[in-house]
Amino acid sequence: MRLALVLAVLVMAVPAWGQSESPARAEFPSGLAASVLTASFEFLEPRTLEPVPVRQLALWGLRGVTSIDAGLTIEDHGVSLDLRQADRSIHQCAIPPEPTIAAWGQAGAELMFAAWDVSEVVRDAGFQALITSFFNELFNHLDPYSRYVAPAAAELDRARRSGAAGIGLVLAQVGKAFIVQSVNAGGPGAEAGIIKGDSILAVDDQPTLGAELATVLSWIAGIDGTEVGITLRRRDGSTQVIDLERVVVPPETVFAEQVGAVLLVRVAGFSSDTDRRLDQEFERFFAKGPAPRRLRGVVLDLRGNRGGLLRQAVAATSLMLENGLVAVTAGRNPGATHAWRAVAHDATEGAPIVVLVDGRSASAAEIMAAALANQGRAVVVGSSTLGKGLVQTVATLPDGGELFVTWSRVLAPLGWPIQGLGVLPQVCTSQGLDATMQQLASLNRGRLPLADALARHDAARAPLPGSEITALRRACPAAEGRETDMMAARYLLEHPAAYAAARRSRPQFGALKP
Repeated sequence: MRLALVLAVLVMAVPAWGQSESPARAEFPSGLAASVLTASFEFLEPRTLEPVPVRQLALWGLRGVTSIDAGLTIEDHGVSLDLRQADRSIHQCAIPPEPTIAAWGQAGAELMFAAWDVSEVVRDAGFQALITSFFNELFNHLDPYSRYVAPAAAELDRARRSGAAGIGLVLAQVGKAFIVQSVNAGGPGAEAGIIKGDSILAVDDQPTLGAELATVLSWIAGIDGTEVGITLRRRDGSTQVIDLERVVVPPETVFAEQVGAVLLVRVAGFSSDTDRRLDQEFERFFAKGPAPRRLRGVVLDLRGNRGGLLRQAVAATSLMLENGLVAVTAGRNPGATHAWRAVAHDATEGAPIVVLVDGRSASAAEIMAAALANQGRAVVVGSSTLGKGLVQTVATLPDGGELFVTWSRVLAPLGWPIQGLGVLPQVCTSQGLDATMQQLASLNRGRLPLADALARHDAARAPLPGSEITALRRACPAAEGRETDMMAARYLLEHPAAYAAARRSRPQFGALKP
């Protein structure tokens, strides 16, 4: 098969429609185009959320040629594809007699080749623009999140996903000074004793005075394992020079503090060590004896949390569950379908939990909120969340670009889809203070005002029409977080009857079996 593909590429590089070879045509990387399209079809065909024939994928993508040059059209005649310019046929490509993926990769590249030869607009746009436009048009028909990332941007993304090598500090420029705003608990800076409020005077003997913040950050960042010298001014006015080894430090995502009898935990995202950091904070606050006697409960703030790593969402959620289902991912491909279960222990020792969400809480944050609510472990307060419940898989193509392809839906433990629907809170704050207070008063009397809306929400099953999603979300419109959220959370923790009424209200019909 590989030999046949190479031979086909070599044959295609020779003019096949009776015209002399032109410099423009010789510049077109026919082999690369064919290999990129073939690899993309091989990856997409068994993985898209809904089944799509390779022929359809190719035809969608080829519209990208005509979107670059509106003077070109591609007509499907059933047995052939006809590239036309105005009223003239430029090149006809036979539909592959056997609908093989490699044959469609060759056919797509052949039509790109022909368009490149006749269109100055296409040549001016360049090969990368042609490939990008192909995938943009293709993904316009799949879902809002699948996408192609060109080689240069993909390389940066890969580095970003791996994490940047540094020393685990977050800096802010205050006037001409560079102040340490926070220190990653697992980074070299924390181990060296750098604390919030210290200022950085120099990096590798280069003074920071007069520099831009981005410049100072670039001085600190570097190759994993290399050393960097930091000159500090401590908060007491003393100066110290520290040599530190750069390491890949995941961004800090967990911030915890005790306010009175309530533990406030903000989870800003889900990076590679969110579960470890959350476990550390729970251990710090719950390790000194019977925690429920010292703490009235936990407020878990997921407002503005845009998500992150699925496995981290599961692992972090497991820290608040004894057992049970966290989420299910369901797709056509066997590798996309999985039941994610709690694998840890309840590090909070059963303390009451209130989860705060808003219209910006998405993806992994929604998985955590949905699992804790569906398992009866927490009460969710706020507004309807974003509703991003699709899982993607990634492939690197022969050109160095990447495909991010949606291949499964996320289902909450009760079986409803997060995508589009989002998480509906038990206590809705997005309809104003008066409405919130009325809900809390009803809960204190043992009645949940949103019980019917929650029942309809939890009974929903994918796929859902947009009209049904809109109707279900109308019970608590999405909104940004507000002070009322924290007030409602404190009320629930201070009024056990109200908390119990909200927590036990979740109907258990249609639950997925762990």
